[in-house]
Amino acid sequence: MKNTSEPPQSGAEHRPDEQGGIHVQGHIKIWDPETQEVYIDKRNAIHYENMSEALATSVANKGTNFISEMHFGNGGTTVDPTGVITYLPTNTRVQNADLYSPKYYKIVDDNNVANTDPTRNRIQVIHTPGLIYTDIVISCLIDYGEPAGQAVFDNSQDLNGDFVFDELGLKGYSSTGPGQGKLLTHVIFSPIQKSLNRLIQIDYTVRIQTLTNLSTNA
Repeated sequence: MKNTSEPPQSGAEHRPDEQGGIHVQGHIKIWDPETQEVYIDKRNAIHYENMSEALATSVANKGTNFISEMHFGNGGTTVDPTGVITYLPTNTRVQNADLYSPKYYKIVDDNNVANTDPTRNRIQVIHTPGLIYTDIVISCLIDYGEPAGQAVFDNSQDLNGDFVFDELGLKGYSSTGPGQGKLLTHVIFSPIQKSLNRLIQIDYTVRIQTLTNLSTNA
């Protein structure tokens, strides 16, 4: 009779006795910090392939792919003459995905020397001991004078204007230069005009949660 208490022979296949997983989800709030008006409050899509690489390279301390920039575009929707909005699907399937029509970006990594306002454009990591999730909270403020070339008032009838934003995404850091990192998230929303007379604040939360209730292997 075989002694089942014996250790496995050298070279035998070892399998982990516990399975786990990681779930990533995101949420954005776009609002005016002066008037308190909330324009958008919704979840976003995660680019899971690029996010998996970003998590791995961050944990391995490889100095790339970590959240660095917030990008804004105006190609996520079409509006017909009656005002009906059609939303395009998010770009989260191919590795070289991008916004449909990128127009503007801000550096949100407050450790980057190129970030000219790290107090209001920053990343915080928030974790409560005992919980199995951690939040990355990205704050981004588009100030009155940003971007250059915007309209004076938010009354444009041209919803295809460069600074009538209807999509945004987070991109990772790349040593090749700004805007060259991989798209990590993408969200499409009703068009919002950025003009000289309004502030736009984006509070972007990415929650990373470990899953421990999966079945185990014998």
